[in-house]
Amino acid sequence: MSTNQLDKKSNAWSALFSEPMSDLVKRYTSSVFFDKRLWQADIAGSLAHAEMLAAQGIIGAEDHACIVRGMTQIRTEIESGQFEWKLELEDVHLNIEARLTQLVGDAGKRLHTGRSRNDQVATDVRLWLRDEMDLIGDLLVELQKSLLDVAEKNVEVILPGFTHLQVAQPVSFGHHMLAYVEMFSRDAERFEEVRRRTNRLPLGAAALAGTSFPLDRERVARKLGMVDAQGQPQVCQNSLDAVSDRDFAIEFTAAAALCMVHISRMSEELILWMSQNFGFIKIADRFTTGSSIMPQKKNPDVPELARGKTGRVVGHLMGLITLMKGQPLAYNKDNQEDKEPLFDTVDTLKNTLRIFSEMVGGQLNAASGQKEGGMTVNSQPMEAAALRGYATATDLADYLVKKGLPFRDAHEVVAHAVKAATSHQVDLSELPLSVLQEFNPTIEKDVYEVLSLRGSLHARTTLGGTAPAQVRIQLARHRVRLG
Repeated sequence: MSTNQLDKKSNAWSALFSEPMSDLVKRYTSSVFFDKRLWQADIAGSLAHAEMLAAQGIIGAEDHACIVRGMTQIRTEIESGQFEWKLELEDVHLNIEARLTQLVGDAGKRLHTGRSRNDQVATDVRLWLRDEMDLIGDLLVELQKSLLDVAEKNVEVILPGFTHLQVAQPVSFGHHMLAYVEMFSRDAERFEEVRRRTNRLPLGAAALAGTSFPLDRERVARKLGMVDAQGQPQVCQNSLDAVSDRDFAIEFTAAAALCMVHISRMSEELILWMSQNFGFIKIADRFTTGSSIMPQKKNPDVPELARGKTGRVVGHLMGLITLMKGQPLAYNKDNQEDKEPLFDTVDTLKNTLRIFSEMVGGQLNAASGQKEGGMTVNSQPMEAAALRGYATATDLADYLVKKGLPFRDAHEVVAHAVKAATSHQVDLSELPLSVLQEFNPTIEKDVYEVLSLRGSLHARTTLGGTAPAQVRIQLARHRVRLG
């Protein structure tokens, strides 16, 4: 079939059919206007396939050279915006193949030897997603570094730690920031694991059963960098599974959804902390908006929107799982529906990580070399809030345990002390010694160091605790880990 015939009949199988595809069906089944973002992966996969075909003697050296030349021109045309994407050619693969055939003739037609669009698209998506995960890994590093910068500046700042959104115990604000560093470090680990399973080659599985041509699939895998840590080629071992597997897309979206959940949890805290009722932080103006009717308002739109976008990504995960649950082996057209949720998940996650890194840590000033305009921490309202909630009550209980009182009895004693402090509208540290001794005679003057916020903070020196000394150890560990 000539190139003109391919364009006219709109697909590579139309000789079998007695009537052309309707325009409605063309629009319904076409994917080119969203899967064209796979063009770089499609060209890379095709060039690796062509190089292998030539090495195996399946196509000649002249055909191989023509394919390379044609693909080089196509790359230039796409990058410059001159490439014409045609709806009637259905997808990124047929568009590129048709243009290649137009440029180099029969050599372009020989490129598809030994492969199908089924293994071709599975390879393209894996290559594309692998590279996107590398970018996401870099963005996660940047976000963690931004959090480390904030933590390092606020190691000694006291924040009321909450459980059930009730004041529980005083913690270092730096320690609180490091909790999110831990979350995002786990996210990075998950993406690394997903990347390893994604980085396996389906190409050569053909439509579903393999091919009779003597392909060297491991050669293609090495060419495309689909290798393990030891440099060994990673090839999908079952042709049926190779073309129909979308586990890697589901795994990625699951990891992305969990990462967005961590973003959403942080967003919720930023929104609360920024409100006048808390006043713990300020967010730079460029990340907020005003009200159309209330001139005093500064709304935390970025964290609110991120909180909302989390539901969107979680929805994509549910959609992909549902997409796959009823599919028999092998490839089915349903799988065309994997791309839009996958693409949107990648875009949403990358954009969110970028903006949060700058919103938390600030933007680098090229002149000064310093980050400016991120999140501002207001230490005084934080400490005042910690004082309102009897945050050192557990410290008093621990003090009594060290005096020999069983913990449950100490717990009861402190409950009575808190009740007395509440009735007098004072903090535990403001109760006279004589009053405290009414609850237990072993209490001595040294209790006031225990009841101070700073004394409580510095006392928690266990590994992973909130004591500033421990926070600095964790900061150093993360700095080494992130480089």
